[in-house]
Amino acid sequence: MKKYSLLDLPFSECKKIFEQLQLKKFVAKQIFHWIYQKNIYDFDKMSNISLNSRKIIKQNFMISDAKIIKISSDEKKETFKFLLQFPDKNSIEMVAMHFKYGWSICLSSQVGCNMKCKFCASGNKTKVRNLKPSEFILQYILAKKYISNLFHKNITNIVIMGIGEPFDNFDNLITTLKIFTNPFGLAIGPKHITISTCGICPKILELAKLMPKINLAVSFHGPNDKIRSELMPINNVYNCDLLIKTCKKYCSLTKNRITLEYLLLDNVNDHEKHALELIKRIKGLNCYVNLIPYNQIQKSNFIRSAKIEKFFDILKRNQILVKIRQERGNAIEAACGQLRILHGQ
Repeated sequence: MKKYSLLDLPFSECKKIFEQLQLKKFVAKQIFHWIYQKNIYDFDKMSNISLNSRKIIKQNFMISDAKIIKISSDEKKETFKFLLQFPDKNSIEMVAMHFKYGWSICLSSQVGCNMKCKFCASGNKTKVRNLKPSEFILQYILAKKYISNLFHKNITNIVIMGIGEPFDNFDNLITTLKIFTNPFGLAIGPKHITISTCGICPKILELAKLMPKINLAVSFHGPNDKIRSELMPINNVYNCDLLIKTCKKYCSLTKNRITLEYLLLDNVNDHEKHALELIKRIKGLNCYVNLIPYNQIQKSNFIRSAKIEKFFDILKRNQILVKIRQERGNAIEAACGQLRILHGQ
């Protein structure tokens, strides 16, 4: 008999299945508390659940697992990159980073990626499969355990901008967000969670309706269709005008401010004319621009721009909210755009 993985189930679904198995209504709350608050994954150790209930649970449920294959860290112990392997032998990378506000974790959403952004190592490997909710959750659980043991600190922020396009795995993403934010689950405030997308417009609007308090970051990287399409093939489907129009509608629906991510590449998108074109294009959009220094990857001829401060100044003088992303993890290939699905690939 196939067993449900409890880490794949949001609280409402778990409660529904428990009731079908004629378990008491409160048992779902109990088991979620043991897993997500007490970090207990052995049913036999869940002492306030009756023996008969535990027997039924063990017959019908399991708790998924994964193992850490390798951990790399920078010299300051501010960034840790984890190579994680699932039972089917597929692997992903995730990153934990320390900032002034606390620890943040960057989660992957797929094994490989089909978006093929030219500047990103993740796209060098075609998507193998989507990650299940349990595999999102396991990334968080394993990193949280490691950081807690090492520093006695908790992970306070989640960004889903590692390997894969989260909106290409939309249903599993939404289930994961429900588990993250549910008070009986991980109880993480939605304002502490950010989803990054390359710009799949229909899913941006679906997120606005289903999870309006989650933060959204949009990878833009080009001030016009010619440059953006060369860097990001997705622009041939959802072009700059449509993406900005969609972002404005998202802001109207959610009252949130969007983060526009803009990677600066030498002599590609970093000239003054590009800054002025970007300013004109995003006029009226409730956003701030996050300028990203390029991190070198294999099989790429792109070079980091030396004009990032000048680009920043032009945007700021034109009343654009803008900041330069604080760098983390470049020394261990754990920075933006450097994650892969297999170590050394």
